[in-house]
Amino acid sequence: MHKKTWLSWSSGKDSAWALHLLRQSGEHEVTGLFTTINAAFQRVAMHAVRVELLKRQAEAVGLPLHLIEIPYPCSDEQYDYAMTDFVMLARNNGVQCMAFGDLYLQDIRRYREERLQGTGIEPIFPLWNKPTRALLEEMLVSGLRACLTCIDPRVLPAGFAGRELTTALVDSMPSGIDPCGENGEFHTFVFDGPMFAQPLDIEMGEVLERDGFVFADCRLRGTPAG
Repeated sequence: MHKKTWLSWSSGKDSAWALHLLRQSGEHEVTGLFTTINAAFQRVAMHAVRVELLKRQAEAVGLPLHLIEIPYPCSDEQYDYAMTDFVMLARNNGVQCMAFGDLYLQDIRRYREERLQGTGIEPIFPLWNKPTRALLEEMLVSGLRACLTCIDPRVLPAGFAGRELTTALVDSMPSGIDPCGENGEFHTFVFDGPMFAQPLDIEMGEVLERDGFVFADCRLRGTPAG
């Protein structure tokens, strides 16, 4: 029997690829996406992607989107409350599994497992421990396309913000950068791939620095800045 599954959707490549693998496996039926968004800015936490773009992604992959609003700034306690409420909602909707696109950070995986312990919802990690260079190449060969919406300027020059993710781009990064940005070096926005019914027509807007990170404003073509 297919397990009813909701997928943590960051708007980036790893969650999109997790969806692709889950759909191929046949064991899980993904029936929804969920994303934490910054209530003050109406953007995805960390990725800083506009909610409008999130909704377009959900339409393109054909799934309902559940938004979890968190305040800005957000304490660990506030975040935990918001997630606890959401897990109860999921359980009441018959969700059996929650899927995450984490690759190898054990502390993050442990946190997610602890949050779901005793809830009756099983955490699953479709990409866990896959070699990140090979994983990136597999994504790109499949036709997945993504742009860098957030970078950590302590490890990557600001000029990488807003550029499309390619093997050549990764090869031009400083040594020690994870090819999938798993250590927070960069975050992405997916606008096309095998999990999409149609690509999103996007353009990159202004690049700005906030809270120690550099953000590139990704938007639907023709959308005003702001």
